[in-house]
Amino acid sequence: MTGGAVTGKVAGAPISWGVCEVPGWGYQLPAARVLAEMHDLGLTATEFGPDGYLPSDPAARSALLAAHRLAAAGGFVPVVLHERAIDPLAAIDHALAAFGTRPDDGSGAPPRATDGKPVLVLAAATGRDGYDARPELDDDGWSVLLANLDRAAEHAAAHGYHATLHPHVGTMVETRDDVHRVLDGAAIPLCLDTGHLLIGGTEPADLAASAASRIGHVHLKDVAKALATRVTSGELTYTDAVRAGLYQPLGQGDADIPAVVGALARAGYDGWYVLEQDTVLIGPPAGEGPVAQVRESLRYLRSLL
Repeated sequence: MTGGAVTGKVAGAPISWGVCEVPGWGYQLPAARVLAEMHDLGLTATEFGPDGYLPSDPAARSALLAAHRLAAAGGFVPVVLHERAIDPLAAIDHALAAFGTRPDDGSGAPPRATDGKPVLVLAAATGRDGYDARPELDDDGWSVLLANLDRAAEHAAAHGYHATLHPHVGTMVETRDDVHRVLDGAAIPLCLDTGHLLIGGTEPADLAASAASRIGHVHLKDVAKALATRVTSGELTYTDAVRAGLYQPLGQGDADIPAVVGALARAGYDGWYVLEQDTVLIGPPAGEGPVAQVRESLRYLRSLL
C-alpha cells in the first residue's frame, strides 16, 4: 500500500480517519495506525488532530511524528473569540505549548506559512460542543471577535508561528457575510476550506481568486451539494450530514477543486494543501477503512499539482 512521492506541499489530517474533537463523534482510530497509513500513502506531513490525540509534550509529539517520517503541517484549534469575559490567549498558549513554543528571531519579521513550522489554524468557537448550531453575534460581539483575531495572530507571531482563521460550519465565522466581515475588519490570514466555505455560501474558487493574498493555509475536501443544501436549510444537522456522506473524495463531489488549486497556483500560493474528508466511524472499520478514500483524493490532487 505504499504511495509514490507527492508533488507539492500535501498533508494529511486525522479527521479523514474519523478522529474529531466533538464528543461522541464516532469511533476514534489510534494514532499509530493513522500516522502509519499516512506515511504508506506517501504523505510527508500531517495536522495534529484534536487536543490530546497526539502527545501534548512537544518533544514526544515530534518523536512520534518522526518515527512515521511525518512533518507537522498545523493544528486545528477552536477558541472562543467573541466573549469579552474570555481571554483567548490562554487557550492559544495551551495549544502552542504542544506545538513547541519558541520566541521570534529578533528580526521583527512575522513568520511565514512556508517557514517549516506548523500553522495555527484557529476556529471561532461558539463555546458549545459540536457544530450543529450557533448563536447570533451582535455588533459588540463582532468587535470583540475581530480584535481578538488580530491579537491572536500577533501573539502567535511573537512565538514564531503563523496563525490563520478557519471559517467553519457551526462557528461564529461561517457564512459568506461572516467571511467578508473578517476580510474587511481584521488582518489575520484565512484557512481556505473548500467544504466549509461552500456549505456556508462562499464559492471557494472565487475567494481563492479575489483574496489570494489572504490565504495562508488550505483544507481540501469535496462536497455533496444536495446534502449541503439540507444543512443550510436546517433540514439536516451538520453531524448527520457528515454521517450521510456530506464529504466525498476529491473529484467526486460538487466543489470546483481544479479552479481553487488553479487560482492559488496562479497567485503563487506555496503553503500546505491538507486533505480533509471529515468522516464518522460507527465502529472499527472493516477492510482498509478510511485510507481507501484518502488514497482516491490524493491521486486526484496529484493529477492537479
